[in-house]
Amino acid sequence: MKTLTFRRRLGLQQGFTLLELLVVLLIIALLAGYVGPKLFSQVDRAKVRATQAQMKTLGDALTQYRLDVGSYPTTEQGLESLVKAPQGASNWHGPYLAKDVPADAWGRPYMLNVPGRSSDAEVVSFGEEGRAGGSGELVYGL
Repeated sequence: MKTLTFRRRLGLQQGFTLLELLVVLLIIALLAGYVGPKLFSQVDRAKVRATQAQMKTLGDALTQYRLDVGSYPTTEQGLESLVKAPQGASNWHGPYLAKDVPADAWGRPYMLNVPGRSSDAEVVSFGEEGRAGGSGELVYGL
């Protein structure tokens, strides 16, 4: 007799109502709307920090290049002169980087400006926008 009562109870139970499902979906959407932008801003900040760290490494390599050669490579020679001796560079004792010149966190090449805007030389990343003078441009002066 107990099993019959139990089966009747199971038969009377229904799934979730449409209203309950909508409330759950609304809660999930609100959480995603709150957490999503915070997560993506963390990713953007991590890219900026990684790019700044790479720029410091490039700056250190350029300083070593200047100590050996006597001057920074020209803008035309670029950062490639850190891994391959430019023509006419005496006392070049590189390579000054363990690997090829890396791209920034957005996959774009770094630029070398000699002279820099406010220093002897500068390493520039155009940032997320990928254009000169953009709001995300990063500059490491030497």
